[in-house]
Amino acid sequence: MKVVVGERNLRSLRLVFGALALILAAACERGGPHPGKFDGESALRYARAQVDIGTRIPGTPGGQRGGDWIIARMRERADTVIVQSWTQTLSDGRQLPLRNILARFRPDLPDRVLYVTHWDTRPVSDGEEDPARRKLPMPGANDGASGVGLFVALGDALKKTPPAVGVDLLFVDGEDYGSFDTMKDVLMGSTYFAAHLPRPGYRPIFGILWDMIGDNDLALKQEQNSVAQAPEVVRRVWDQAKELGHDDVFVEQQTAYPITDDHIPLLNAGLRVIDVIDLEYPYHHRPTDTMDKISARSLSIVGDVAEALVR
Repeated sequence: MKVVVGERNLRSLRLVFGALALILAAACERGGPHPGKFDGESALRYARAQVDIGTRIPGTPGGQRGGDWIIARMRERADTVIVQSWTQTLSDGRQLPLRNILARFRPDLPDRVLYVTHWDTRPVSDGEEDPARRKLPMPGANDGASGVGLFVALGDALKKTPPAVGVDLLFVDGEDYGSFDTMKDVLMGSTYFAAHLPRPGYRPIFGILWDMIGDNDLALKQEQNSVAQAPEVVRRVWDQAKELGHDDVFVEQQTAYPITDDHIPLLNAGLRVIDVIDLEYPYHHRPTDTMDKISARSLSIVGDVAEALVR
């Protein structure tokens, strides 16, 4: 079929398309790289800043610099920043300095949401197949930096537009230090926080642990301990993801097994906290957990859900 357009109609079409182009350009200028969306590119940049510091192993110069960087960034964004510093006695008797960082938005509000991520990195790569590389420290791009990047970018969004509820962003230390086989010297930061809450009777409406949420091929299944102990929070998160069109990433399927993570000490303390994690990440606890394995797209999707839940 051939369509003949007269000169007058052609001029009208040019005016319409020109106006549309101006509107779209203005919208892009206002909205940045993801107009109307969580800024995954910023989250990726913040994750890279952590990885560029080096490994963030507790008790090392890299651990000191990594924590200092988080404190500085959150003091630029949050209403209040609380640093919990303590010395942990390890199972072998050694003393290890640790720090939790709690960034609070609208601290005056009684109704609160608790978000948790760990910021330390594991001192060994015990998931590595090559025995010669198992003693290498892991870079922690996804397992550590992705959660930090998400939280700092979320801080940008919450500073720009304050949330509808109080929001506490908790960066815990010492999650990944020891042995999960024996459960010695792991989950230390979350265990400490559970015993040293911000105030007596602290009970958020709900809480979410965001762990390993930046990998390129992201698939977030419903963690079994979370489903068993805080099913209403799982439902809230997955329903929000579906409403935003992210049900291809937040899949309606349970993990193959229960996962022991930082949400467990918090659940044991009576807080309704679930674990959002992709533990099927193939570079878990390996020296190949590097920046090329995580993406702005995954961080943007998770950030969309995290932000929408507090609006």
